Amino acid sequence: MKLLIFGGTTEGRVLAERAAALGAEVTVSVATPLGAEELAGLDGVRVLTGRLDQSTMESLLTDFDRCVDATHPYAKIVTAAVRAACENSNTPLRRLLRAESSAKDVIRVSSCAGAAAFLAERTGNILLATGSKELAAFSQLPPQQLYARILPTHEGIAACEALGLPHRNILALQGPFTQKLNEAMLEQYRIVWLVTKDGGSPGGFQEKLAAARNTGARLVLVERPAGGGENMDTVLSWIKEGLSCR
Repeated sequence: MKLLIFGGTTEGRVLAERAAALGAEVTVSVATPLGAEELAGLDGVRVLTGRLDQSTMESLLTDFDRCVDATHPYAKIVTAAVRAACENSNTPLRRLLRAESSAKDVIRVSSCAGAAAFLAERTGNILLATGSKELAAFSQLPPQQLYARILPTHEGIAACEALGLPHRNILALQGPFTQKLNEAMLEQYRIVWLVTKDGGSPGGFQEKLAAARNTGARLVLVERPAGGGENMDTVLSWIKEGLSCR
């Protein structure tokens, strides 16, 4: 059975490794070289690097028996394109989705724009841990008040510069981070507001939450887009079913 995984996440790597061990012919499509690095060292797994539109996805899917969307929980545009491409190519699809975190005493907003509107009426330094693609939503806030934690890529740095952030406010690092390192950053930059998404355990969400509580920072949580998925065991059972039918 030929399996195509749209990945770039921690669970995408785990799924690829376990599916290959079961005997599937596994190909993983990732958008960036950074996503490809996540898959380094996997035996029997082919990696395709580059962003794909829906039409290209459909063409690619003609060579595969099944597909798994293992992209980030907030990758709603990619998820919609994968779903449409699978429907149009009649390729069976499953969505692998990491579990949500249960968090209390946080400020919940529906979008980064909502977070920016909330913070526009507050004072204090803000750490943005929502990714470089979301930075434009905070363009109306004072740049000197913003600290952006982004992946160490040219695109990420460019997004920070486009927002007018001082370079000393750019934290180009690849997580997830320990609670202690989160605490050190919050204290070092006197952060009052930590804006983040619910990346679950693989994204280090609990470590961010604990660090915010211990340092007195308030956590502003951008909630996940609507839409469900399945856990690792369920998706692997589906893959096993496909292998047994061949």
